Amino acid sequence: MLKEKKKRVAIECLNVWKIFGNRSVEALQAIKSRGLTKDQVHEEFGCVVGVADASFQAMEGEIFCIMGLSGSGKSTLVRHINRLIEPTAGDILIEGRDINHLNDRDLRKVRADKIGMVFQHTALLPHRTVRENVALGLELRHVDESRRLKIAEQKLALVQLDGWENRMPSELSGGMQQRVGLARAMAADPSILLMDEPFSALDPLIRRQLQDQFSELARDLKKTTLFITHDLDEAIRIGNRIAIMKDGEIVQIGTPEQIITSPANDYVAEFVKDISRLKLVSAQSIMIPLADYLEENPLDLTLCPVAPPDADIDELINLAIDHEHPILVANRDEKVGIITKRQLLRGIQGRDVNE
Repeated sequence: MLKEKKKRVAIECLNVWKIFGNRSVEALQAIKSRGLTKDQVHEEFGCVVGVADASFQAMEGEIFCIMGLSGSGKSTLVRHINRLIEPTAGDILIEGRDINHLNDRDLRKVRADKIGMVFQHTALLPHRTVRENVALGLELRHVDESRRLKIAEQKLALVQLDGWENRMPSELSGGMQQRVGLARAMAADPSILLMDEPFSALDPLIRRQLQDQFSELARDLKKTTLFITHDLDEAIRIGNRIAIMKDGEIVQIGTPEQIITSPANDYVAEFVKDISRLKLVSAQSIMIPLADYLEENPLDLTLCPVAPPDADIDELINLAIDHEHPILVANRDEKVGIITKRQLLRGIQGRDVNE
């Protein structure tokens, strides 16, 4: 049996700080030595803490969402990845290479070859066709015209805009313009996509359609994506993992299920309190280990309905409706746990199943 290829770290931020202001270095020293708060830094030094000691890893092919309210530092952090913003302190590694140490020529090459970026406002050139907009980056790299236009057509087909190549941006809806922006970012075939709230200005229905389309596209093309959003529903819908930011700090990193079931603090708990858990919480997170259950509750396991460890609450509810006995959680031939109706109801509530 072939071993699954181990995923590499594509993006790594190590203790990144960004403090805006003329006395940023002094302010950082004071934070570290005296433990100043964000407000105290502003009052004493006239500086603004944009990002505070942020560290994370995004794995190759992962959609890593960074979310938080306005002013939380999420957009500031993502602009460090391609060095649109220089950090006050800390390291940013792209596929193991510290971009803070690159000269201008090498930095331009990394930006052109490795990283594509999609903003909330696509900034399409109004006097150029859709095809020409998508091919623009390749044109700036002096790629032959016939080749770059062919690539543009291929990327437009990926985002389901084939047939629109000769239209002008003004003829497209907002959602279609966003897809053009995505096609433009992918034209150079970058390994990394940076997406800063790309769908936030769109109508809810179009937004959901683009979220689904993008998730499928990123998965098929195996693009590492940093996706910035202020919308937890969006982060949960598309993210493999989520980092939640507050006041420049990353307060929790985890899978959608981890964020929902084990919020790190009251701030995160308030964020997730209204999120439906039916498709997010799995059997393995609410089950009682089989040995622990059988120790006090003799049970004929042949009478129990069976669910895999990754079954969601919606699936478990259907099993519970049709059967009187607890649900047996089994991974292939291994029986691992039991879910009683009490455990199931606690899981639906989002409360500790051991209460």
